[in-house]
Amino acid sequence: MEGIDAEPAGHGQKASPGKTEAVHLKRSIGLLSATSFIIGTVVGSGIFIAPKGVLKNSGSVGLSLVVWTLCGVLSLFGALCYAELGTTFKKSGGHYMYLLETLGPLPAFLRIWAEFIFIRSLAVFFCLYIIISVVSCPSLLLLSLSSVPVPLRPAVASYVSLAFGRYVVEPFFTPCSAPDALVKLVSILGVTFVVAVNSWSVTLASRTQVALTFVKMFALVLIIGPGIMALAQGRTENFQGAFISDSATLTNLPLAFYSGLYAFGGWFYLNFVTEEVINPTRNIPLAIIISMVLVTIFYVLVNVAYYAIMSADELLMSEAVAVTFADRAIPSLASVVPILVSVSCLGALNGGFFGTSRMMFAGARESHWPTLFSMIHIRRQTPMPAVLLLYPLSVITIARGEIFQLINFSSFSRWFFIALATLGLLVHRYRYPQHPRPFKVPLAVVATFTLVCMFIVGLSLYSDPWNTGRSCALTLTGVPVYYLTVHRQRLPARFLRAFEFCSRQLQILLEVARQEVQTY
Repeated sequence: MEGIDAEPAGHGQKASPGKTEAVHLKRSIGLLSATSFIIGTVVGSGIFIAPKGVLKNSGSVGLSLVVWTLCGVLSLFGALCYAELGTTFKKSGGHYMYLLETLGPLPAFLRIWAEFIFIRSLAVFFCLYIIISVVSCPSLLLLSLSSVPVPLRPAVASYVSLAFGRYVVEPFFTPCSAPDALVKLVSILGVTFVVAVNSWSVTLASRTQVALTFVKMFALVLIIGPGIMALAQGRTENFQGAFISDSATLTNLPLAFYSGLYAFGGWFYLNFVTEEVINPTRNIPLAIIISMVLVTIFYVLVNVAYYAIMSADELLMSEAVAVTFADRAIPSLASVVPILVSVSCLGALNGGFFGTSRMMFAGARESHWPTLFSMIHIRRQTPMPAVLLLYPLSVITIARGEIFQLINFSSFSRWFFIALATLGLLVHRYRYPQHPRPFKVPLAVVATFTLVCMFIVGLSLYSDPWNTGRSCALTLTGVPVYYLTVHRQRLPARFLRAFEFCSRQLQILLEVARQEVQTY
């Protein structure tokens, strides 16, 4: 097996003797898989949770539907910008890679830093994480030591998996509450399944995503159908005076958009796996346009269906909107809805693991993350170390029982870096006007999306200065870490030798090697 510092072979070179094929991530994601990947990641628990937050902060039924529509249009604009970025820069990694290519290494490093600094660390996690991180990169060690137990957001994967576990378990205990220990156990089993699938085979993971996507779209159709039938029968009382409200304020409006955008989150995940998409110049734009138009239409219709059956007050009082809807609209199938919601969560979880592991893989390949995580299993052809790192993070967060995610807190960092990435697109266009761009978005779309994101992020500092301020401050803690550990590495030679030794042992244990074929 190759050592950790072995360089990958050039494009088209054959594998080394004794191997059946070169170690690399294959292009196995076609148009159907790419479309399913986006839809399956976007449609998770958000559409079953966010309607309450959108209505509460928008103040009226009519304005909430406007917010949902605008969130879909804004997400489509952003997805189109990322379609241009994904066809201009052929490397995987999403936000991280685009910031690296357009604005430089520091913003790119901060993107990875922000992704993992907002995860609550525990003593057990310190042991595992430090052992892995010190093998090749001191910056990750400093990250671990700096992540003291403060009330930060849990990992998105843990939140979605807990939603999965709760929807699987609760139908068996209705009307009583399900035991938390059993919910956590089922959640961990869901995470374990997703990690096993993503570690075993890229093809299996993509096929699983396609199957789960069809199931979750059926769940949305099951909600939309009775709602449309109710409207056809004249049940429009909940839409009368739809824009009348005493609680609508400008300061709460960004929070309504955050809830809506949270439900649309995931449209950028296909860009994390660019190097694995077949004919990305054609399939990335097509998959993005098809998926985002479909999701926007379905989301608006789902909310219309909710309001056709429930009043605004009833929706705000509901702890599980989809379940309450099913109990009233289709009582004979009410028991099926929690199962469909759990499958929806599982699909989002699978897409999240698939995409996020590629960002870590790309960061490690650029020496911003431990080299071990840029390696691929020599037989399975999957980025196993990057996938496996996400597993203990999620399991420990689940064990802590942190079910509720602070959407404001996490959304600030996410949308700030997305805005930076599209700003970088404008900068790159200005600097390199002759650079090949197989798919080019109108300038007005890029500028509008960037300005709206910056406006929402800025206004959120005013609306919720505590959460968004902490998010901003914690992101900026990565600046000294970057200059102390990545930009100018000051680790003594004897420690570097120890890191290399430990990393080689882990490499042998996991049977992984650096990619041998350039895939971009």
